[in-house]
Amino acid sequence: MTSAPHVIDLGFVNAYLFATDGGFLLVDTGMRSQRSALLQALTRAGCQPGSLRLIVATHGDIDHAANGAYLCDTFQAPVAMHAADASMVEAGVWPHRRVTSRSLHAMHILMQVSGVTKRMTEGFERFTPDLELQDGHRLRAYGLDATVLHLPGHTPGSICLLLGGGELVCGDTLENRGGLHPTRIVDDEAELAASLERLATLDITTVYPGHGHPFPWEQFERAYGHRNSASGGAG
Repeated sequence: MTSAPHVIDLGFVNAYLFATDGGFLLVDTGMRSQRSALLQALTRAGCQPGSLRLIVATHGDIDHAANGAYLCDTFQAPVAMHAADASMVEAGVWPHRRVTSRSLHAMHILMQVSGVTKRMTEGFERFTPDLELQDGHRLRAYGLDATVLHLPGHTPGSICLLLGGGELVCGDTLENRGGLHPTRIVDDEAELAASLERLATLDITTVYPGHGHPFPWEQFERAYGHRNSASGGAG
């Protein structure tokens, strides 16, 4: 078993690769346009068809799940995600959720009007997840000491992985893009608030976000006032 993941920087989005005693586990897959870069990174790490044991999608957005079908077929590895986001990858849709940042809201409108959103979704290879992950699901059967946390807010089925050493692979729940902040693209604000409060009760050391560089949880504590149990309990 292992702790810290290998960061695969695909430009504006990250994938994370874990080397385990029995092979590899990949978290998130990037977009179809990033497939070549992802494959090169997997090859450099020694991950070959047959050695990838599981692909985990933290949620159903295309910048995290678009290569799921291809990797499943090429590497003979099952794709796992929360059932609440399965319809997104089965239908190949990229829903326009509530955006709390004015600049991001303007960007999303521009992407829709210019046809960028349509072009991005047209090439999506739809798939049905092989494994439905639930809150509390353990991944030890795949060689990783990690627990699945269902933390909706960004999407209904957003999940994070909490590793035994306190590392948190968080998808888009937290970001380090333009500073540390919770996601600014929100499906349900109340659910996101509850998810952040839950994170504040956990023993988290380092956060590995879907966007931006990894960062110590303490930095997020200082910026947002959240405290985990390792630093004095929820606050």
